[in-house]
Amino acid sequence: MDEDSQENRLFAAFERHDEFVAAQNTLLAADLFVEPSREEEDVELHCSRKLIVIFGEYQEQSYLLDPYLESLVSPVAECLRRYAMACVNARGAQSSRSRVERLADLLHNYIKFRGYKTITRFFPHEVSDLSIALDFIRLPSGPVKDPSQWGLRYAVLLWLSLICRIPFDLQKFDDTTRSGETANAIELVGKDRLNMAGLEREGAATLLARFYARKDTKQQFSSFVEWSITVFRSSDIILSIGVLQVLCELMKSGSSEQLQAFTQQFLEIADTLEQSTSLASNTLVRKYRTKLLSRVALRLMPPNIFRSKLTFRSLDGDIKNEAVNGNVDDGDDDIDVPEEIDTILESLFKSLQDKDTVVRWSAAKGIARLSERLPSDFSSQVLETILGLFSIHSVAGASVYDTPAIAEATWHGASLASAEMARRGLVQTAALGSLLGWLSKALYFDIRKGAHSIGSNVRDAAAYVIWALARAQDPESFSPYARELAQWLVSVALFDREIHIRRAASAAFQEHVGRMALFPHGIDVLRKTDFYAVSVRRNAFIVAAPQVAEHLEYRSYLIDHIISITLRHWDVAMRELGAQALRRICELDLKILGLECASKMAGFLDSVDVSDVHGALAALTGISEAYRAQESEENASNRQKIFAFIAIVSKDVVMSPRNGLVLAAACDLIASSLTLQEVELQEKSSVPHWKRIIDQGLRHRSSSVQQAAAAAIATTSSLIDCSPDVHRLIKDFRRGPQSLQQSLGYTLGVLNYNAHPHGFSEVVKCLLDSVNSNSSERMSSIEARRNCFQALPKIITNVLPRLTEYLIAESMYGVLDALDSGLDDYTMDERGDVGSWVRMACIQGLASILEDLFRVSGNIPEFTNYLPAQRYHSVIARILRQGVERLDNVRQTAGHCLLRLFRIPLPTVPHQEEWRIKGSELIMKLFLTDASGTITSWSVGEWLFPKAVELLRVQEYRQPLLTGLIHSVGARTGSTHRPASSSLVSFAQGLPLLAGDSGYSLSELCDDLIECAQGRTTSNAVVVPILQTFNMLLEADVLSRLSSVDNGPSKLERLLNIATRNVQRLKNVQRVQESMKIVVNLLVVSSVSKSSSERIIDFLSHPYPKIRTSTAEYLYTFIQSRDLGWEADEAVDELLLETEWSSESMEVKVAATRISELLSCAITE
Repeated sequence: MDEDSQENRLFAAFERHDEFVAAQNTLLAADLFVEPSREEEDVELHCSRKLIVIFGEYQEQSYLLDPYLESLVSPVAECLRRYAMACVNARGAQSSRSRVERLADLLHNYIKFRGYKTITRFFPHEVSDLSIALDFIRLPSGPVKDPSQWGLRYAVLLWLSLICRIPFDLQKFDDTTRSGETANAIELVGKDRLNMAGLEREGAATLLARFYARKDTKQQFSSFVEWSITVFRSSDIILSIGVLQVLCELMKSGSSEQLQAFTQQFLEIADTLEQSTSLASNTLVRKYRTKLLSRVALRLMPPNIFRSKLTFRSLDGDIKNEAVNGNVDDGDDDIDVPEEIDTILESLFKSLQDKDTVVRWSAAKGIARLSERLPSDFSSQVLETILGLFSIHSVAGASVYDTPAIAEATWHGASLASAEMARRGLVQTAALGSLLGWLSKALYFDIRKGAHSIGSNVRDAAAYVIWALARAQDPESFSPYARELAQWLVSVALFDREIHIRRAASAAFQEHVGRMALFPHGIDVLRKTDFYAVSVRRNAFIVAAPQVAEHLEYRSYLIDHIISITLRHWDVAMRELGAQALRRICELDLKILGLECASKMAGFLDSVDVSDVHGALAALTGISEAYRAQESEENASNRQKIFAFIAIVSKDVVMSPRNGLVLAAACDLIASSLTLQEVELQEKSSVPHWKRIIDQGLRHRSSSVQQAAAAAIATTSSLIDCSPDVHRLIKDFRRGPQSLQQSLGYTLGVLNYNAHPHGFSEVVKCLLDSVNSNSSERMSSIEARRNCFQALPKIITNVLPRLTEYLIAESMYGVLDALDSGLDDYTMDERGDVGSWVRMACIQGLASILEDLFRVSGNIPEFTNYLPAQRYHSVIARILRQGVERLDNVRQTAGHCLLRLFRIPLPTVPHQEEWRIKGSELIMKLFLTDASGTITSWSVGEWLFPKAVELLRVQEYRQPLLTGLIHSVGARTGSTHRPASSSLVSFAQGLPLLAGDSGYSLSELCDDLIECAQGRTTSNAVVVPILQTFNMLLEADVLSRLSSVDNGPSKLERLLNIATRNVQRLKNVQRVQESMKIVVNLLVVSSVSKSSSERIIDFLSHPYPKIRTSTAEYLYTFIQSRDLGWEADEAVDELLLETEWSSESMEVKVAATRISELLSCAITE
């Protein structure tokens, strides 16, 4: 939560300024020519990381640093200048690589944070700095030659580019005998780094562009253009990209007089790039070629001073386009358009259809900028050409969904170009209708391609066009299209699959509402479809759409959109959400809209497209559920009509094993629309095969289809007695494949036993036998057993009003015993601990049954026989154990259920206090004081375990709770193991040695742990975590206090016996190693240290080399790091270090015996 809130935090000022300056000053104070000590290195690394973190925090609000940039960047740049000067003056001086790298990284972070154009303004730019920067970057063995110092080279190149902008004569720096030496050196520095990928190339391109833009470098630029043509012909991609960057940057910042002279060469370059197969296949080359052509055209066309300029909205709400300096048309007549413009525009139109977005985007901006300078008639022709791109792949009368996938790039490029034209007010009123006609299709451009769809970029660009039109057009020209446009935007904002498209459409709608005020109910609809309302897809469909549909102007269009587009979408989730949205909208006027929409959806049921059939069935299910929620005779008749539509679906389609979605949807529709009249008609029903559909669903492999079929059976069971069907299902499915076994649990759990018996006793017996580990009928599938466990509490809830009629106390005991035994299911397979599915189902089932029994306790005469208090507390203890075990999701489920049980009122029976949870005051203090974390925090070990260990003071729950904690201590997951271990150690350290008023003691804790181990010595899953727990307590020096009490040494002796019993024959390496650690750790406990030293030999001479080696290592480390209370012989250390413990020679056994003897002697002395 803290990280999320930090990421989403908005700052009002640069709050960490002082902290930032302090860290930066620490870095700048370092001597770049001295290698830092280890401590200095750590401090400087910490400061560097802190600066990067602060940069990251303010990256989205970088403008907040603008008032401080000069004071922040100038010292860093000055430090670089001093360092460069020192390197130039003292050639060969060795500098600290790490410190220079940190300085360069700091400058690079500034540039990345705010952009090089902003940051380089604060670099030193005196004339004298030229020689410093130039000599520094040319040092033959200087730091810039280090391959890792790319950041330093980038900063120096940008520094040089800034200096080149100063209007001084470069020849002043030349030797009198070598004219042009400085200019040639600068050019060479830039050219040498043009073939380096990354930031160095960008820095070199910036440097050369600024260099050639000077008035005294015309000759060099001419040579550069000729050289660039040879580079392009050589097809060197990396170098070609660098050269193109130089030309593009120069065309942007250079003088028109200088550049117009090279127009033909630039066009020749563009042709060369297009003809080169290797270069034309590179995205960046095509992007920079497009930029170059656009900027060449802009240099050929002067700015059009007669073009109308947009003004801001006036206070009376009008937007006026004002012409400057007289009539626009008169000014247009005087503009002479060069012939090259046609050629360039043709190339840009081709780039609009490029396969890469960056190329299309560059072409769109170039066309729009050029159109601004063209005469009105010419720019209108440009717009017509752009609109013509939409029709390239379109067929007359066909929908956008019939468009080929190749059209995506063309439509996207045309949309981007239209948006850029609209932004600049270049869309005339006459062309507005045609443009909006194409945009109405582009907003729904979504074409299936394999397992995904394409076209989201087209829809996004279409929303951008509409947004731009709102800023440039006047309301009068838009008024004929306002209603339709509002409907388009609202439908996309509500029902598009992608979040960014919904937001883009919402933004376009908002722009029109604010600037045009033409949309019906604009402000109200905008409030319902704002940025946040449409951000969550489910909220947009289920909440916002019905709210917008309250306005009649939008209702019919939204319904048509759902029926024709959303319910036919390729994405299943979209169809399902669309069905729910249609239901919510129909509920606004169910009497009129219900059957009308149902009839339209029925038309898709015989479609060859399975998606259409599924969407139609899902929509009919929603409408039928709406009718059932408003029960009446008329609605029942309407449900029967909807049920009859199922017959339209081909049997082959609905029964096909591959069409699980259609089968599930058909079962859902049966569940929502089946009526008693249809059931009684049997074979004469309007859908004679509806029972076969359900049976096919129950036999399907997919669990979602099985659940849908079970829901249909549940509806049937509320209408008639299904006992024969239940008997058949139990007979056929119990011993069938795993999929049939899974289906049986789903089905038996949802039958309406309150309406009809349905063979209740047979159902309960079947479920209990299916999960009983001692029964021959037990199901082998873990999913099937989980479903049976989930079914048991459901049927108890179902018959709760007549519980005593259906279940006697012994039967209730059987149900509770079955669920209780499920808590011990730790089945493992290749998927992991799949038994956790059963445990969670049993936890939830037990909690549900206990809640139900408490709720009707007043109606159960013999409540104590159904749920004795002792049994209730046993269940609570078992759930509590699961609440502290190793899996987060199991703990979360158990914690949620425990707190539910804690909050329910006590049963209304005599002596009700017997059913109060033990230690309720402690539980309330630990878990219910912080309302925000009562439920959500049980999965977080750091929050849970420090509280959970305190419950060991409650005697009734102690043993199961301790067992669960032991499992968590032995967990392999650090997020569980660490907090469980530290919490148990802290708890044990606070316990008294002997039992007192606190109710629990260290001695009792030790007894409980030993008892757990002695009961299951053959189970490694139990013993290993217990041994790990003891080791943890011994390493924390908790158990050493036991030596001072009477029976303490005997407890430690029992622990030693458990650890060393049959250790030579054990094959589990982890258990042997944990036992070894216990023996070694007991060497410091005076009462058992001698016995421990005698048992060391069992591990040092163990048959497994790994055990012998790890024992020697652990024992040596232990002797060196712990205060033993006795002095170990130096010979022990020598033997541990010098013996080859992995060998099988007799020397190992001799050394092991000798070490044991030496330790015993040292302890005795």
